[in-house]
Amino acid sequence: MIEFITSFFSEITSTQRGSILALGLMFFWVIEGFLPYRIFNYNKLRHARTNIFLTLTTIFVNFSLAFLIVIACDFISSSEFGLISFFKIKQYEIFSILLTLMLLDLIAAYFSHFVQHKVKVLWNIHMVHHSDKHVDTTTANRHHPIESVIRFFFTIVAILISEASIEIVFLYQSLSVAFSQFNHANIGLSDRFDKLLSYIIVSPNMHKVHHHSFMPYTDSNYGNIFSIWDRMFGTYKELDKDKIIFGIDDNYDDKNNFIKILKRPFRKI
Repeated sequence: MIEFITSFFSEITSTQRGSILALGLMFFWVIEGFLPYRIFNYNKLRHARTNIFLTLTTIFVNFSLAFLIVIACDFISSSEFGLISFFKIKQYEIFSILLTLMLLDLIAAYFSHFVQHKVKVLWNIHMVHHSDKHVDTTTANRHHPIESVIRFFFTIVAILISEASIEIVFLYQSLSVAFSQFNHANIGLSDRFDKLLSYIIVSPNMHKVHHHSFMPYTDSNYGNIFSIWDRMFGTYKELDKDKIIFGIDDNYDDKNNFIKILKRPFRKI
């Protein structure tokens, strides 16, 4: 099974990677209709159109810079530079893969997300993601193109530190997309089941707290796949889901307009 997975992701094509994103989006889109977390009074198709446009910019950035991932993976493969070689655990394949995925998630997802909340100029860019007042599965990749570049370079750093092979990087990116679509989805799981999930992975209720308009909840629950990082670093918070207000507490209304959203980081305050 492990060999099949690594073999598949070592040869995965851009079309297949795009299909994983599209199929995940369609799957959670359908589930939202049957098990809604919240009933929104909005034009679901118009809302999705804007977020999908932003998703396409993320895909463009990632595919344009993908050669840097190849260079980074080739470098660590030839030099055995990274934590996996340092701790001499490469021979333990399953453990090595899991640890690599966790390191990628810590650096490329949790840490990059944390930094974007703490550095003002980066927060102005990241606000595009938080400005969505109707959080659903399409919000997962609602990122300004500049943020996509920032996240990409955190991924490169994560590859160098974790010593991730190219197939594990592609596996991680596919898992990251799927989990992000899941925890942003407008899905109403039972509170008990969602809580149980949140001890291992980032659940929908857990991540919705992060999209609350007001502090300190906005600066919490940064994780994407594994929930351990928020619990470990003290950034985990809970809030009654009925009290959560999506969006940003400011006076800029982008009206879910693609051009206005792109201009948001550069507006005069």
